[in-house]
Amino acid sequence: MERKDYCWPSRRLQRCRFGFQLALFGFFSITLSGLSVFPVWGKEVTSMGMTSSPVSYVPKALHWKRVPAHSILLKELKSGRVLYQHEVGKRLSPASLTKIMSALIILENGQLDDLATVSKNAARAPKTHLRLKVGEVYRLKDLLKAMMMVSANDACLAAIEHVGGNEEQFVRLMNAKATALALYDTHFSNGCGFDGPDHYSTAEDLAKLSEVAMRNAVFREVVKEEREIITPVTGYRAYLLHNTNRLLGRIPGVEGVKTGFTSKAGRCLIVKVSQNDRDLLLVILNSNRRWTTAKSLIDYGFRLTNTIQ
Repeated sequence: MERKDYCWPSRRLQRCRFGFQLALFGFFSITLSGLSVFPVWGKEVTSMGMTSSPVSYVPKALHWKRVPAHSILLKELKSGRVLYQHEVGKRLSPASLTKIMSALIILENGQLDDLATVSKNAARAPKTHLRLKVGEVYRLKDLLKAMMMVSANDACLAAIEHVGGNEEQFVRLMNAKATALALYDTHFSNGCGFDGPDHYSTAEDLAKLSEVAMRNAVFREVVKEEREIITPVTGYRAYLLHNTNRLLGRIPGVEGVKTGFTSKAGRCLIVKVSQNDRDLLLVILNSNRRWTTAKSLIDYGFRLTNTIQ
């Protein structure tokens, strides 16, 4: 008969234990050797098993199937480095982003304590307005707040008529300023941002204009306010202004700048954000999702600037 190789229970148990221990040792050896080539998240592993300085990681890319705006420019202001761009030189309708230039002309040529009277033309201003009454008198600074915070076109027209004498002369000052600032792809045909064939700008030009405007202390103060109350000098009716920039107070460091909308221009936004000694400026033209797009780009911009210090 063929002899079978039997193993006594005690010996069999020892062999089984030994085989299990050997397999377990091999598994952990492979696992540990594999882990040794990968750094711990946020740390760099040295050959001695000690950790050194944090490792910088490339931020998650913007995975868009289609760019959610007709034009986008995101830049870091201190270095001037462009972090993201799309069709930045394309001429588009700027809607109420126009009021950035209007505000700059008002600040350079008017006196904030001046008293401005609402004309029939201003009171009839279409679209966004406060329903100012003909003959009401306001301080120029209050009209400036209304036009920049809530894009009130009646306040805008009252202000530019006071400073320029009439809208036509005021627009000449706007275009002269655009030329002086080398905004060669910008031209204005009105002071408030209504659509027109000769009324256009680009994301690149609007970014330059915003940088200049934000150097003015009064402009910076006005565009970062979330709420304000204005009253006419000649009456008691008060207007509560809620800034149309939804990012104010919701994203840390947002300091303005302006929203805009018309049927041709779509939804537009310029925003400046400062965090941890870094300043971003974002221009979005014609986007159906300007708020979510802005949040994604701001987050991307700060992660990118943290990575490439």
